[in-house]
Amino acid sequence: MGVVAGVQRYLCHACGGSFRNTRKPSRRRSALWRAFLQNRAVIYQLAEHYGRSVHWIRKELRAYELPNPVVIPDKIVAIMDCVFFRRSSGYLVVRNAHNSSNVYWSEIQSETIDEYQCARDTLEGQGFSLNAVVIDGRPGVRKLFADLPVQMCHFHQKAIITRYLMRRPKLEAGKELREIVHVLCNTNERMFADAIDEWHEKWNEFLKERTVEPVTGRWHYTHKRLRSAYHSLRSNLPYLFTYQKYPELNIPNTTNSLDGSFAHLKGLIQIHRGLKIGLKRKLVLSILQNRHRKK
Repeated sequence: MGVVAGVQRYLCHACGGSFRNTRKPSRRRSALWRAFLQNRAVIYQLAEHYGRSVHWIRKELRAYELPNPVVIPDKIVAIMDCVFFRRSSGYLVVRNAHNSSNVYWSEIQSETIDEYQCARDTLEGQGFSLNAVVIDGRPGVRKLFADLPVQMCHFHQKAIITRYLMRRPKLEAGKELREIVHVLCNTNERMFADAIDEWHEKWNEFLKERTVEPVTGRWHYTHKRLRSAYHSLRSNLPYLFTYQKYPELNIPNTTNSLDGSFAHLKGLIQIHRGLKIGLKRKLVLSILQNRHRKK
């Protein structure tokens, strides 16, 4: 007979009566949520498609219950990073590097050592065994995993250098240091260490230059940002090539697997901007859970 409110109606030729399929609310809400999440359909488009009001669509989306994720402990190389949507609203996510599945996520207000400790305790309490970790390079986090192979993300290291030197340094010393960092992903620890040692020997006197404040008489290093860039490379060097020291673990040298999913997540949130906090939180959790135990 046709479709009414998105549901097929049928006509019985024996008795002349009409009827329609009865759908369980959970199935209807699951289909609605999939369209909302995967097809990137905004609420007014869903209302038009289902022949319902915007209020009804919102009510059904709020009533949808996320499935409970199934935890299957395993030995993993863990990629850990945080994503923030506002200054004090974000998530710490841990991903299995070998199958790109999220094994842990937690809503956080700030990126603290305690949050990483909680993540490790939770995973190990569930039976996971961490073979190695890939992180963004926070010193406190490195100490937390001092008993494991720790790989610092090359992308984050390059971003640190860019923050200190900018993309187009004016000083010749800065240009040369950026050229050294540019080949970070295509070299090994010995060659990289030799390169920054040679750079430091060449520019050592230049780095020691001081500027004296005429009023207070106090001094500071003239090229503070250049010095900071060098010291960042020197202090992070033991963690930049861990992936080469343990080839059997197949450790990635970046957190790009998570960074890419974070970009997708933020893009989806932007499409559905204006959602109330409860529905937005459910949207984020649903995306994170969809990456759980990826096949």
